[in-house]
Amino acid sequence: MSIRHGLLALLERGPRYGSQLRTEFESCTGATWPLNVGQVYTTLNRLERDGMVVQSGEDEAGHTLYHITDAGQSELRSWFERPVDRSNPPRNELAIKLAMAIGSHHVDIRAVIQSQRHHTVKSMQDYTRLKAQALAAIEGGGSGERDDVAWLLVLEQLIFQTEAEARWLDHCEVRLIRLAARAGQRPSATVPPGDTPGAVVASDGPGTSSAPPSSPPPSSEPSRPGQTGPVEPQPDRTTQARAST
Repeated sequence: MSIRHGLLALLERGPRYGSQLRTEFESCTGATWPLNVGQVYTTLNRLERDGMVVQSGEDEAGHTLYHITDAGQSELRSWFERPVDRSNPPRNELAIKLAMAIGSHHVDIRAVIQSQRHHTVKSMQDYTRLKAQALAAIEGGGSGERDDVAWLLVLEQLIFQTEAEARWLDHCEVRLIRLAARAGQRPSATVPPGDTPGAVVASDGPGTSSAPPSSPPPSSEPSRPGQTGPVEPQPDRTTQARAST
């Protein structure tokens, strides 16, 4: 997460002081990535050292105000134009956990997958409820509409992310079953006879579609039959049922 660029984007709107920047940052992102005042002022000090912000006096309450410089404007434009680098992905705790569970004689991989799937689907449902609230706030208008739209985009990214994780967990379970069958073994990751691994069935939005493991991933903007535009993210009925059991 680039805190420095987030602060520069807020300072582009006008001079701000530290705690004001923290409040506005969390308002835009729905406090998904909370900041503390110490982080904000540490980042401001570094930006000032790099010539991207300067102190510009105080407000009536005595707060020190910061102003973005031309160098800061240039850096901000470059950040918006530059794609996010995916060549060095951050560590993923869940992927590491499953990778380390392979070959362990004391871990039921299937139980790990099912437990995580339940948590992931519940998170997807929670995000979808928050999305409904954000949409209601936008439709109701008000002075905070810009922050509500920003929060809506963050929520929809989280919905897509949890949907992808649920589909990946389904894929892992199927993959382990196939590999065990090929090797003539039946490790803890397999499913008892008659059981089938959970799968997110195709529907009409994020949190709802899953292809078989061998199928290519769907478009990030799925559409309903006969519809050309992107579909609004919706909770998955099948995964909701799974999560409630």
